[in-house]
Amino acid sequence: MDATQRFTEVVRRAEHEIALDEACFLIAAHAHPAVDVEARCAQLDAVAASLAADDARSLAHELFVDLGFAGNTVDYGDPRNSYLDDVLDRRLGIPLTLSVVMTEVGRRRGVDVHGVGMPGHFLVGSPGGRWYDPFYGGVELDLADCAARFAQTHDATSFRPEFLAPTGPRAILDRMLANLQSSLMGRAPASAAWPTRLRLRIPGVAPRQRGELASLLGSLGLFSEAASELDSLARDLPADRADDAARAAARFRARAN
Repeated sequence: MDATQRFTEVVRRAEHEIALDEACFLIAAHAHPAVDVEARCAQLDAVAASLAADDARSLAHELFVDLGFAGNTVDYGDPRNSYLDDVLDRRLGIPLTLSVVMTEVGRRRGVDVHGVGMPGHFLVGSPGGRWYDPFYGGVELDLADCAARFAQTHDATSFRPEFLAPTGPRAILDRMLANLQSSLMGRAPASAAWPTRLRLRIPGVAPRQRGELASLLGSLGLFSEAASELDSLARDLPADRADDAARAAARFRARAN
């Protein structure tokens, strides 16, 4: 089974059955075909076994102080920051991938932590109203600190505590792929097709986003593929909106001839 087929199978399970670590390594396998997903999951096992952490605070300290996992402040847009195998090897990443390291190591150690996809930043949450920022040394945050993080990229008055709700694996994977899509579009646009395809395979993608992703495939010269995705979208839309998708599909199909 190739990486795309396996990723599709994993991400279409019930949300609580999605193996986040496996799915992240399957994403990396699209850029690094030699990735051994099972071996990489065992690498996370080994990191967890090397720690003594039994709560979120000690877990954050051991990962981001003792082991030196850190945010890449020199080249934030480097695609390697979004490949979990590279993050483990380089101990460098962006907020999302470093949070995945913390939550997956925490799961292995029985520590109750979860990803938090706050707009503009990604954190790790724990019971008792405490959060951790893996990008900045695993520092512990309270609600006011999280609001201050939010205010660095958004209007402070628009902050809502519900922004700190746990984020499920599908949303995490879509955000990871969106980050990769953005990085690759800026550096090697032709390489941005595969994260776009994977995003389209995640269940629950909103119709508008499906249309945008299909159109992106078309802008990359994949006219027939874009047309097929738009035809599929048209079948799922009400008649008054399906016509627009069908016309867009026809335009891409004409360009493929």
